[in-house]
Amino acid sequence: MNQRLTPATAFLLTIPPLLWAGNAVVGRLLQGLVPPVTLNFLRWVIAAALLLPLAAWVLRPDSPLWQHARRFAMLGLLGVGCYNALQYLALKTSTPLNVTLVAASSPVFMLAIGALFFGHQPVARQYLGAVLSMAGVVVVLSRGDWDVLLQVRLVPGDVYMLLATAAWAWYSWLLTRPGDPPEIRANWAAFLLAQMVFGLGWSGLFAAGEWVVGAAPIQWGWPLIGALAFVAVGPAILAYRCWGLGVQRVGPNLAGFFANLTPLFAALLSAAFLGEWPHPYHAVGFVLIVGGIVASSRR
Repeated sequence: MNQRLTPATAFLLTIPPLLWAGNAVVGRLLQGLVPPVTLNFLRWVIAAALLLPLAAWVLRPDSPLWQHARRFAMLGLLGVGCYNALQYLALKTSTPLNVTLVAASSPVFMLAIGALFFGHQPVARQYLGAVLSMAGVVVVLSRGDWDVLLQVRLVPGDVYMLLATAAWAWYSWLLTRPGDPPEIRANWAAFLLAQMVFGLGWSGLFAAGEWVVGAAPIQWGWPLIGALAFVAVGPAILAYRCWGLGVQRVGPNLAGFFANLTPLFAALLSAAFLGEWPHPYHAVGFVLIVGGIVASSRR
């Protein structure tokens, strides 16, 4: 982790928010077709099945995974079991504006958790970057109209998204901790599958609880199958791979600012699929968010 942002690393860290924006859109569209926590479980079942041919050896009894079970169980809980389950649950009861606004607090959680639990003291440029980046998100979410923000009201879904954002910040910091078995850490498929092994247990447990309390039946069909394929391959495998590499290179504080590109990509996807074209305030928001990234990455 050298904190130097190169074009290649910036590209890596741009892919996840693009896929996460698509994940949020798909998650919203799937409301009524599949219960939210069950959706999270199904996506990881498919993702794990896709990774098995590449890294099945990590599940052998003599694998070093089992000697580090506690760490991978925590990674699986935060990154696989909690984050997207809470996000899908939030989309059920909260508006997209509220969910995106809460998720945009990611850099703040990154800075706070790093300072409180990982001994990382932010510097002035990181505070400046956080302010600029958050300002850009607010401009986008308010659509250039401050009256829109005055209409925001917290609902249970916003609390779920706060918990999800905190879980993701903690997960990102854990990725920077040394001590993983070298043969697992050096193999991206094995590293992801090691997290999924425990994450499937957590997400399966949560999904079972959802059905116990009375989940609506799954509406199987090609729309659901296609959506599951996307959320398993894109936001699950590809985004986690790129995010893990980016965090290892520049650290979670700087990487966290890239997460604020998600609402901008969501605006572009809305234009592509819903006919809602970008406006000048999107350009202003983009400049502020990129400015936050640049400010936080300068030495």
